[in-house]
Amino acid sequence: MKVEQIAVFLENRKGRLCKFAQVLYDANINIKGMYIADTTDYGILRVITNDNEKAVKVLKENGFNTTVTELIGFKVSDKPGEMHKVLKLLNDHNVDISYLYSYSEIGSNQAAILIKVEDNEFVSKLLIDNKVEPFIEK
Repeated sequence: MKVEQIAVFLENRKGRLCKFAQVLYDANINIKGMYIADTTDYGILRVITNDNEKAVKVLKENGFNTTVTELIGFKVSDKPGEMHKVLKLLNDHNVDISYLYSYSEIGSNQAAILIKVEDNEFVSKLLIDNKVEPFIEK
């Protein structure tokens, strides 16, 4: 249920995101999911790769500031109401979600949802106890 994510701080300037992708490409690392939030001066790129350990190493070697964060991943069926069921469960247990994004494959009938919460152990147990299907990173 736990998924490691790399956060990369990017200056908000032309070509920086392309350089990030080039560094991973040159190291033969596949980007499996990503999300970017920006401000005027910088962006925070959240990314999951097929080899996060290697990705962090090559990114740092190329001047990128990175941190690793542990997220909770679970699956929901691709039909109305499935996401609401899980969000309601979390809300009913006063779980505050810092951020969320999806991670899915084209053609799949499920989406993996990744969430950042304060207490990973509590949320993992809550989801498992309520038979929410865990997302296991491959």
